[in-house]
Amino acid sequence: MATNHLKSANNIHNIFFNHSFSSMSPKIKVFAGTKSRYMAEEICKDLGLELGKMNITHFADGEFEVSFEESIRGCEVYLVQSTFPNTDNLMELLLMIDAAKRASAAKTIAVIPYFGWARQDRKDKPRVSIAAKLVADLLTAAGVDRVITMDLHADQIQGFFNVPVDHLYASSVFVPYIESLKLDNMVIATPDVGGAKRANSYAKYFDVPLVLCHKQRAKANVVASMTVIGDVKDKNVILVDDMVDTAGTITKAADLMLANGAKSVRALASHAIMSDPASELVDKSGLTEMIFTNSIPYSKGCKKCTIISIARMFADTIRRVHDFQSISSQYVFR
Repeated sequence: MATNHLKSANNIHNIFFNHSFSSMSPKIKVFAGTKSRYMAEEICKDLGLELGKMNITHFADGEFEVSFEESIRGCEVYLVQSTFPNTDNLMELLLMIDAAKRASAAKTIAVIPYFGWARQDRKDKPRVSIAAKLVADLLTAAGVDRVITMDLHADQIQGFFNVPVDHLYASSVFVPYIESLKLDNMVIATPDVGGAKRANSYAKYFDVPLVLCHKQRAKANVVASMTVIGDVKDKNVILVDDMVDTAGTITKAADLMLANGAKSVRALASHAIMSDPASELVDKSGLTEMIFTNSIPYSKGCKKCTIISIARMFADTIRRVHDFQSISSQYVFR
């Protein structure tokens, strides 16, 4: 009799727990680094979630400690942080990943709208570091399970990781904006030959000519000379780049296009690094408009700058990753 009761209890126990585990899926939680909180809040709003509670304690010597203020055990944790300078942003992200791993998160996914240090992706001269590979190694060593990022400076950086990388493209938000301008006689241009592949994708999509700028640098961030390859006379030019730092190249290219007879010149770039005096250079240049995404927070006064949000694109990607759906369908083009 006692044995039968025990068997019945075990059967009920097994049915209950088997049902619970089979219907269970990891809960999504989103957390933000200090400088990317604005982005995480927008992403959470689109996902219909509350931003996760996290605390970053700073010590007198500049060291800091990351702690999650709610349970993340068994959760799919998304950590939103662009790794633009200073290095505190990268260090914050590394500590967030480590803390999530130690708090038994089911998956730890880094959402990095702007992947910093990406310009150092190869040995272009003897005895230099390859910082992009080092950062990828640091993220992997910290325990990241996946990376979601946008418009890497070079596509091959994806291969620096031993975990999946979802590489998004700002063309998803830039193309509708360009279409809304309804420009006639449009040409797509690139401020340097290195961006030819990216600019060519836009030119093919809009079925318009591609114009190249050939530049020679005196040193880093300083352009010595520039030449336009292609016809821009009486054309509305769209300059395409992945990032703008000092704005020396993009403004020089715009002024050169106008000197060669262009009707108007607009520029779009995924990442607004905009180191001083970039904002002043853009305002004083012949550019009609400078268009960025909000992958990096930009608050400096620049009358010609337009900022387009990419939060919805990242929120949709998070949904698709969580539901094991393809993300390639959301690309306008790569």
